[in-house]
Amino acid sequence: MGYIAVKGGTEAIENACKLHAYERIKGKSKPLGIEQIKEQLYLLVDRVMGEGSLYAPDLAALAIKQSAGDVLEASFLLRAYRTTLSRVGYSIPQSTKDMQVIRRISAAFKDIPGGQILGPTSDYTLRLLDFKLFKDSIQKRRALIKEVFKDVMSGQSLPDSFPKVIEILRNEGLLTEANRSGFKGQDIFDITRQSLTFPASRSAAMQAMARGETGGLLLLAYSNMRGYGDIHPTIGELRVGYIPVKITHPFTGRPYHIGNIKVTEAEVIAKFIEKDGKVKFSLGCGICFGHNETKAISMAVLDRAMQTDEAKMVSEDQEFVLSHIDGVDSMGFCNHYKLPHYITFQSDLDRLRKAQIKSKTVSQKLGVRG
Repeated sequence: MGYIAVKGGTEAIENACKLHAYERIKGKSKPLGIEQIKEQLYLLVDRVMGEGSLYAPDLAALAIKQSAGDVLEASFLLRAYRTTLSRVGYSIPQSTKDMQVIRRISAAFKDIPGGQILGPTSDYTLRLLDFKLFKDSIQKRRALIKEVFKDVMSGQSLPDSFPKVIEILRNEGLLTEANRSGFKGQDIFDITRQSLTFPASRSAAMQAMARGETGGLLLLAYSNMRGYGDIHPTIGELRVGYIPVKITHPFTGRPYHIGNIKVTEAEVIAKFIEKDGKVKFSLGCGICFGHNETKAISMAVLDRAMQTDEAKMVSEDQEFVLSHIDGVDSMGFCNHYKLPHYITFQSDLDRLRKAQIKSKTVSQKLGVRG
């Protein structure tokens, strides 16, 4: 390709970097602490961890501060750091049935085993600016914490786990299972070590979507829901909570619990399909790091859409979806156009000028005014 390397200008480049840092610190406010970002902008941290493909809240908060809040840049920084880490092993596949739930709802059933748990969400509030936050203070925060916990009865807590709502349909034989190729043992595809090939296994597709850009996933899923596709989902269950991470102990060979991570999981019930001579519901699934319900639902819709036998819309085309949802890839390709393209553009100019001269010469020969 006709790119040209930038030579010289080192001092200018260094000054540009300094100016970028200055823009972040030039105000009169106190320095923004990593703990503040991690605790108060936790949804942003969760999104960056998901798109950066690394569960590391402290590093995600650092990336957000360094990038001055640019989500794509922060994800890029986190993923770049991820590539420097040694691979020590793989976690053992874990069922989300073991999730310690903090939020759990179903739009398909009103009464579900264990009950609906609204948890932390702004879904049920009016989208009005809270001007009280202009005068936020430690005292106000303490008062709110006291208000939240005043009615909590001692000795009562949520169960360690809840049954899956989808099992209601599965037990009645009303749900067809998705193609789970690529989900068994060593057959699990690793998109961080292998290039995607198409058709991709479902494990590869789910990994690509799990670290995809939230807005990109939403765009394609929304297009499908609006009619540029055929998936109008009902949320069987949406749950947010903590799941254990287990690895095989290097000495004992037994499963070993190393910690918990927060995830969001969505299971959507989609259109009827006929299988084995019976009409059943179909299912789409999505799961991602942190608390990001929009992403998990979009993943589930696209998971189901890409199971369509004949793709008629782009949201059903696996290659189109998986090749365009990665925010880091997309941003990198878009922003690379800012780099010098002097040779390619000069080539275009040269061809255009020659084409104009040739066109003018031909016109003159034919007696046509140019």
